[in-house]
Amino acid sequence: MYQAKAFSAASATAPLAQDSIPRRDTTDRDVAIDILFCGVCHSDLHQVRNEWESVMPTVYPCVPGHEIIGRVTAVGTGVSKYKIGDLVGVGCMVDADHSCQHDHEHEEQFWPGTAFTYNSPDKHGTAPVTYGGYSESIVVDERFVLKVPENLDPAGAAPLLCAGITTYSPLRRAKVGPGVKMGVVGLGGLGHMAVKLGHAMGAEVTVFTRSKSKVEDAKELGADDVVISTDPEAMKAVAGKFDFILDCVAAEHDLNEYIALLGVNGNLTLVGAPEQPLPIKAFGLLFGNKSISGSIIGGIKQTQEMLDFCGEHSITADVEVIPIQQINEAYERMLKSDVKYRFSIDMNSLKQA
Repeated sequence: MYQAKAFSAASATAPLAQDSIPRRDTTDRDVAIDILFCGVCHSDLHQVRNEWESVMPTVYPCVPGHEIIGRVTAVGTGVSKYKIGDLVGVGCMVDADHSCQHDHEHEEQFWPGTAFTYNSPDKHGTAPVTYGGYSESIVVDERFVLKVPENLDPAGAAPLLCAGITTYSPLRRAKVGPGVKMGVVGLGGLGHMAVKLGHAMGAEVTVFTRSKSKVEDAKELGADDVVISTDPEAMKAVAGKFDFILDCVAAEHDLNEYIALLGVNGNLTLVGAPEQPLPIKAFGLLFGNKSISGSIIGGIKQTQEMLDFCGEHSITADVEVIPIQQINEAYERMLKSDVKYRFSIDMNSLKQA
């Protein structure tokens, strides 16, 4: 066991501050990683401030971060997939029980007992809970380490480990591709990735936004069209035209407006998570055999597929790179949607502190 520099929160109201955390020595199945960049996800803020107490109460100190890019510094004797110097990633999961049969073989995010990258019980007993990527290093079971294409900028690749797979997985499930009319609700950290991925898959992509200032941004990202969602006539003009709509909005909004835009057998998938329940009018679904569903990240196999796809199409997130010392300011800016479109922490700022 060794001590690593990190940034942690001591309570729900405390700012993130520099700390020292334990990391385990490398076992025969482990990969040790020097963290280069870590993306900042909105769920980091929720967890740090214990806003999900009823579902996932936060254990303090809390070290967030599950969008990790780094270089391998050591491997266990039983590791065959990685070698020292490899560019790798770690997403939302770091461990699981592989000893029993699971109903969803390649969807580890749904396995009972899967350990998430932070705030999950630490199966190795190094600490009470797992500590995430706001740290200089991490040690992870090789089965939860991912190969990152070398052609991708590591700062922009970091958010692919959550924002990328969160949007890629439902697009694949919906068989998004040429001939598919796809809508994206909200142009933020998730929405901008959905636009890039949908465009690369060959879909006709339309962005729905409340802000006229985002029209040109959406088109630069690959959108074929942009609809201002507060314009009733513009929304009416595209009613019934979409095969699939990905809703990336985490704030309260009217889902029925978007259900009306689906064609026969169309699907609306939620990846945003509004805090309050959203009412649904049944007849909006009944007439047209429409459906509404949800999606959360993806398994390790699909996450690797996503990274390979992004490498092939040179896709990364649009990021603002910050030093770790600006993380509290970044959280406040994130609440105001004051970032295009994700923050990525340069971990050299922590190593040199």
